[in-house]
Amino acid sequence: MFPLWGSYCDGNIKIEYIIYSHINLSVNKVKFQGGIENIVGWFESIGLPGFMAYGVALVEIFGGIALIIGLAIRFISALFALLMIGATLKVKLSVGLLGNGQMAGYELDLAFLAIALYLVFNGRQILSVSQLFLHKDSNELKRVA
Repeated sequence: MFPLWGSYCDGNIKIEYIIYSHINLSVNKVKFQGGIENIVGWFESIGLPGFMAYGVALVEIFGGIALIIGLAIRFISALFALLMIGATLKVKLSVGLLGNGQMAGYELDLAFLAIALYLVFNGRQILSVSQLFLHKDSNELKRVA
């Protein structure tokens, strides 16, 4: 732990959400390179409304960027956790933890879910853009009082 702005922060959490964001962005970049229309079609083929692909795309791309810069870590991580739960239950649960030889299992989704939940409960750290704003506001409130 090291001091920063008069408080303490575990630098490992910053590393964790940057790596988590980078992996998410990389995986999703490949997924969306074929075009969002393909994702819409795939959503419809598994019984989900096609328009949900646009919402998932926004969360995955902009959420990944937001996590890298440290903006709304807990909120974005909660959205990622919901996506991982949905992906696991709707798509991957039937193929098992390690997959079936034709499709990957839900092992990576489970790891992403664990990381996302960790960030939901422990992600409000000093080394984030959001915390800079919160820290500034709390100092101003102390001066007024």
